[in-house]
Amino acid sequence: MIEIKNISKSFGERRIIEDISATMIAGKCNLIIGTSGSGKTVLTKCMVGLFKPEIGQILFSGKDMLLMDNNERKELRQQIGMLFQGTALFDSMTVEENVLFPLNMFTKWTLAEKKKRVDEVLDRVNLVDAHKKYPSEISGGMKKRVGIARAIVLNPKYLFCDEPNSGLDPQTSMVIDKLIQEITAEFNITTIVVTHDMNSVMEIGEHIMYLHQGKKQWEGSNQDIIYSKDELLNKFIFASSFLQDAKQMRMLEDEQAKK
Repeated sequence: MIEIKNISKSFGERRIIEDISATMIAGKCNLIIGTSGSGKTVLTKCMVGLFKPEIGQILFSGKDMLLMDNNERKELRQQIGMLFQGTALFDSMTVEENVLFPLNMFTKWTLAEKKKRVDEVLDRVNLVDAHKKYPSEISGGMKKRVGIARAIVLNPKYLFCDEPNSGLDPQTSMVIDKLIQEITAEFNITTIVVTHDMNSVMEIGEHIMYLHQGKKQWEGSNQDIIYSKDELLNKFIFASSFLQDAKQMRMLEDEQAKK
């Protein structure tokens, strides 16, 4: 679990995020949504330690990251997996070498132990025959799955995903969403997903925080969104005709069930 309490961050005189509090639940997909410039990226960078907020607390399993010493921070970083928007794979390394990279950096395991772990995570993301391929030889969806494998290879407690479906077709996006959701539940990971993909919001948004102009505007689940009366949230979420239809259909079903 991650708790953020009254987090504010400014750059110069410009306040980017202001007094944000929320709890990111273990074993759930916690989504952060909002328009460009709403503060999603800055908040996430505060949570992983890349930015330091002026005020507030960021608690990982009850311990404030902002008060940790260097050794405690290093230990925490080893518990955090990252799935980057562009996957950030090393082009000169094979799939196997990319997934090995965190193990080489953070463990003293034998090569046999490392390769066994690589086999396990590549099997978990359904990439059993891709070990010797280079990123240029695999599809965008496969790259995302390699990114997920690398992110979980150290068995993290926390997983941060930045726009995991960026650049993917709808069908592949659904596969990636499902994989993230399954891994989150299976290993009881606290997963934070920053996304603009409204289909992802409706499919895996077990806990959602909507930011507007640097403040928390709304918080709830994908089921709560259907019935939300928050005008700003509705304007953002239901810009898609598909989601408008989904909301209308859900409300119609509820009305019929009451009869």
